[in-house]
Amino acid sequence: MTNSQDTESLVNRLSEIDTSLLPTDGGDHYNRLIFESSPYLLQHATNPVDWYPWGQEAFDAAREQNKPVLVSIGYSTCHWCHVMERESFEDPEVAEVLNKLFIPIKVDREERPDIDNLYMTACQMLTGGGGWPLNVFLTHDKTPFYTATYIPRQARGQISGIIDILTKIGAMWESDRDTLLATGKDLGEALIRHESSLSTAAVPLSEKPLKEAFDRFMETFDHDRGGFGSAPKFPMPHNLSLLFHIARRFDLDEADAMAIKTLQHIRLGGMYDHIGFGMHRYSVDAFWRVPHFEKMLYDQALMALAALDAYQATKDSFFANLADQTLTYVLRDLTLPEGGFCSGEDADTEGVEGIYYLWTPQQVEEVLGHQHATIFCYCYEISEEGNFEGSNIPRLEMDLKEWAQWFSTTAEELGAVLEDGRRKLLQARKSRIHPHRDDKVLVAWNGLTIAAVARAGSLLGHSEYLDAATRAADFILSDMRDDRGRLLRRWRLGHAGIPAFLEDYAALILGLIELYQACFEPRYLAQALQLSKEMQELFGSPNGIYHDTGTDAEEVLVRKRTLHDGAMVSGNSMAAMALVRLGSMTGDTALEEHAEQIILASSKQWTTVPTGSSQLLMALDMALSEKEILVIAAPKDDPEALKMVTAARAEFRPNLMTLWQTPDDTMLPELTSLVRDKTMRDGKATAYFCRGRTCQAPVTTLEQVVERLKG
Repeated sequence: MTNSQDTESLVNRLSEIDTSLLPTDGGDHYNRLIFESSPYLLQHATNPVDWYPWGQEAFDAAREQNKPVLVSIGYSTCHWCHVMERESFEDPEVAEVLNKLFIPIKVDREERPDIDNLYMTACQMLTGGGGWPLNVFLTHDKTPFYTATYIPRQARGQISGIIDILTKIGAMWESDRDTLLATGKDLGEALIRHESSLSTAAVPLSEKPLKEAFDRFMETFDHDRGGFGSAPKFPMPHNLSLLFHIARRFDLDEADAMAIKTLQHIRLGGMYDHIGFGMHRYSVDAFWRVPHFEKMLYDQALMALAALDAYQATKDSFFANLADQTLTYVLRDLTLPEGGFCSGEDADTEGVEGIYYLWTPQQVEEVLGHQHATIFCYCYEISEEGNFEGSNIPRLEMDLKEWAQWFSTTAEELGAVLEDGRRKLLQARKSRIHPHRDDKVLVAWNGLTIAAVARAGSLLGHSEYLDAATRAADFILSDMRDDRGRLLRRWRLGHAGIPAFLEDYAALILGLIELYQACFEPRYLAQALQLSKEMQELFGSPNGIYHDTGTDAEEVLVRKRTLHDGAMVSGNSMAAMALVRLGSMTGDTALEEHAEQIILASSKQWTTVPTGSSQLLMALDMALSEKEILVIAAPKDDPEALKMVTAARAEFRPNLMTLWQTPDDTMLPELTSLVRDKTMRDGKATAYFCRGRTCQAPVTTLEQVVERLKG
């Protein structure tokens, strides 16, 4: 491997590297990735490929050596990324060709969503599809001219093998470079046109997009198993949250029913980890039976938030348990001692997908004994023939009440038996080799998780959740900033880096809003307001739609603006929601106007793809809704005041925001004018309910608060 450091410097740097993610048989041969923090890049540090991290050094080398660039993008818990590494990037013959003809660059898409988003858009333009690993061939100036996702080692059917592709592109670079450059020029211009097509709407905000979204969901809804469309099925919990908004606005039972059925089938099927909790990435079939086994932090957060919406909308404890169990997994397996939340867990264990989660009847019986195992295996569809590659994914074809009838017992008795079995199997599973955990902390994903954990703590009465949300928020706010106070995106093993993107700011603001709503500490509202100001300065644009990257960040070809809500919701849609809520809480109409500018300027997105704009449309619903503010004036933790807050949270009211003014608090009145004249009456906890811009007379009893909320 080539390296520019002298021997002494190299030895010093090697003494500081993280070797925990390196293959045990990797030998002493490292490439440049050995000095990186990203778990994904470290996984490739022993490849014979002469990888560079993304940076000027790589592009300078490409220019000096007159070579094209191959950028390979993935993430550490990506199954097909692992497959391509084993087949190709660990292969000396592939490495020899790649090193000879190209400058190879590895990118962690989770650390650099800007690079991934740009080149994924290029891939979709060229091929009509996308995915990871994403392999993009570039000129010296970062312009793409050829893209592919997974490339096999050997040719398969119509798909060429990687050496053939590398050789042909390398030959064209030498003999027909003008053709490649022309393709790159056309693609670069197309990317610029794509950005300029985001135009401001000339129509006022209306309910119409919400109705159109409902119609689209109805068209593709799977009435048998929930979800939308056919296989593969992604959970997309924010779609379900939008349906609860639509149901409330238009009094549409069908919207509630679609969301409820989907959540039920996801929870009962193989998509959900019945032994250790938490949701897998997606279902490869239409019935939620066979998952792609990786677990992502943002999926857990969004699922918990959707389940809490369902719980408030239905009062059904099934959904409270779904949120509780999902976050139990997060706190148990994805929480670092410092307070941040890890990014996710791999699908593979020692190169085999899903094996950590699979069971045979014999394995269950060894742990539970024959009688107990018989009941457990019947309920969870664990059989001799197996339901997945000769083994079994635990899943429920019927819910607990139906199984209890089948066994002629009560749901409570059967539930106790199954829960005892689950706990024992979870303990036994700990002896297996655990899938790789990506332990980097990403602000955006942590922001959503803080929101979910804080909200669950307040709705379900779990103080440990509030403690976890507080620790995570405090950790990010103190440890993930640079010397100037600028928010940074990624932290790992004591090192923070990479200027935070729009999605990081927006998600963290949402998390801080939920945290304030849960614990009523004014400092979190203050931080949210300060971050919203920084967000406007760093990412704002004249037409209202925010840029993904800050004014101080690297610009890769174009400065993109993302509106699509995919598996991860977009920064713009989260920003719109955050600004609507902050405007409502503070009475600052400028914040609400910023939100409306984003929504209006995004009309092409939610008109063309309403089902890909769920978070954005939730922000629209909030912007159109009459604001509801409940101000509590009482000492901290006053029991009567807490009952009032609990009553306010009893139903799904997404436009209701609560403020708590304590007698000695001077910070909150500086943050929001809505509490400045709100004081206790007769020494009692006092509630002020405001709808729109009008506040009703204060009340001092729980019954009066309930009446105000009904009115």
